[in-house]
Amino acid sequence: MTWLVLGSVIGGIIFGYSIIPDEIIKQMDTIITCALAFLLFLIGIDLGRNKSVIIKIKSLGVKILFIPISIALGSILGASFAGIILGMPFNESSAVGAGFGWYSLSSVILTQMYNAEIGTLAFLTNVFRELFAFMAIPLIAKHIGKCEAIAPGGATTMDTTLPLIAKTVGGEAAVMAFINGAVLSMLVPVLVPLLIKLPF
Repeated sequence: MTWLVLGSVIGGIIFGYSIIPDEIIKQMDTIITCALAFLLFLIGIDLGRNKSVIIKIKSLGVKILFIPISIALGSILGASFAGIILGMPFNESSAVGAGFGWYSLSSVILTQMYNAEIGTLAFLTNVFRELFAFMAIPLIAKHIGKCEAIAPGGATTMDTTLPLIAKTVGGEAAVMAFINGAVLSMLVPVLVPLLIKLPF
């Protein structure tokens, strides 16, 4: 699965750079949205047929929030540690980490509220997080665990990385991944502005 994902990304880069005409490139956002919606629809069907998954999730209750909270703390602390190594202020590095993979929103917020350099850094950091997630999820699911495989995707586990998670770790983890992505997505517009305003 990892090689399939990696090959697809590399193939897409090659096609996008040399073969795909500009007319199709202009419609790429619409194509991606439709393809993603169809994938999520199929995942929904699969989850709907597996009633034991829904029962298990209900039994977990608020405990299921431990996953997104842990991922949020880990992302911010990890980015802050990297900021120390790079000589960045805490507010900048932590705000970049609080994007949780949602590059389009976090970069816009930081560009508007702070400056274009940090906005660009947030964009690149969170794009690379999503690309890394596509390669890491199958390996983590196989060698470490199902819940741990949710972590690399961050906020993207409710959309772009959800099909991969459902494929590699199954329905129960896919439901947890969707909830994780939804919670982290709600935290991004709250934490990014809050952290970037810190005086240190």
